[in-house]
Amino acid sequence: MKRRLWMLSVFLLAIVWIAGCSGNGSGNAKNNETPTNAANASNEKNTGETPAKQNITLTYLASQGWIFDAEMELAKKFEEQTGIKIDYQIIPADQYFNVLKTKLNSKEGPDIFGGQSGKSEISLNYNVTENAVDLSDQEWTKREDPLSLEQLSLDGKVYALTIWDTGNSFVMVYNKKIFEQLGLAVPKTYEEFKQVSLKIKESGITPIYEPIADGWHHVLWFSEPGPRYDELTPGLYDDLNANKKKFADDPSMLTALTQMKEMYDLGFFGDNTFSDTGADTGNKLASGEYAMSLSAQSVVGDIVKANPEMKEEDFGFFVIPLADNQFYYINPGGPSKFIYSQGKHIDAAKQYLAFLAQPENLQFLIDNTPSFTNLNFPGLKDKYSDAQKELFAAYPKKGTDVQNIVNYVNPQWMDMGKDIAAMFANSMEPADILKSIDKRRADMAKVAKDSAWAE
Repeated sequence: MKRRLWMLSVFLLAIVWIAGCSGNGSGNAKNNETPTNAANASNEKNTGETPAKQNITLTYLASQGWIFDAEMELAKKFEEQTGIKIDYQIIPADQYFNVLKTKLNSKEGPDIFGGQSGKSEISLNYNVTENAVDLSDQEWTKREDPLSLEQLSLDGKVYALTIWDTGNSFVMVYNKKIFEQLGLAVPKTYEEFKQVSLKIKESGITPIYEPIADGWHHVLWFSEPGPRYDELTPGLYDDLNANKKKFADDPSMLTALTQMKEMYDLGFFGDNTFSDTGADTGNKLASGEYAMSLSAQSVVGDIVKANPEMKEEDFGFFVIPLADNQFYYINPGGPSKFIYSQGKHIDAAKQYLAFLAQPENLQFLIDNTPSFTNLNFPGLKDKYSDAQKELFAAYPKKGTDVQNIVNYVNPQWMDMGKDIAAMFANSMEPADILKSIDKRRADMAKVAKDSAWAE
């Protein structure tokens, strides 16, 4: 009798254990679960636990400026629902990639790491086929903007989630009152832009707030007008990717860098540009000390929120006019979320990404992040201002910037920033910068065994 009872107990325990294992899941919305249940549905792999709150902390390494307060609020909600805590480790932008590479190379990566999207970027800088989890089966991949997914994919596999305002391109944000007081019109050519800036400087106002200290921002001046370069040299993008042309061969790129140098030499960026940081952009524009800044369009919302006496109508937008550009340039990529392939909590990390990608949470991010006016998912309510709508209407010609089309550009972004800073300091010539870009592209192409660079 005791033996029968013992065998029955073992049998019942086995059934319970099997039932517990079958409760494991990936947290995908394709299981038709509510956000709360979906977040609770998945336990850590092979633990045999029944669905319940988990005592887990996910480490999340990201660059400064990539994580907003609204996401941290959602992380607290996620923790309340699942027990899974998110430990954000924010690194200064100029140090981030070195820190990340060190962790990945030493096989000590965080559970989730941030990184810029772009095929050459994710292949060369992050080596995602080894360091990141394939997320192709996640429900949110069916909803995310295909252009964004393309920048996160290699060989048909999706390696990250981008939640970003990809339509919120960096444009010239200008103070309309200053322009009106000085009788200035929005420039459509570089020469007009130069004359506008000279008149602003003569009035005692610094024309442009440019935060070179961040190491990356000033590269935007050169890269964003890429569609103009491709227009002036038809087929340029394709020829660069096929290694049929080099950056050093293109006259419009040389023109843009030469114009940037002239802007700096004429004092358009002010005396403190090498120590200025992007975090101060809103305050500097609000102060009236600066008339313009190359910024995300959402900076106006930040200004108005911090300065109630100001109105959104006080500011307007126009595109970077270097090389006489009149394209509205689009960047379908942005800071993205990768799950470390050797992490201990892969299923929990998947749950977190699926949670963030729920429509109601995406809308929460838009509504509570001043720098977001929309996100790269369908069916959301945008926050486009009248000025933004005017911007979109004023520039019907649209194209993609250099770094999201041309291979082996985005991974060398910070190096390009150093080169351009050296040009401002008279240590490099514009032509030398283009040669340096070509040299780094060739080096990366060889590492990638790109057949277009085969000798």
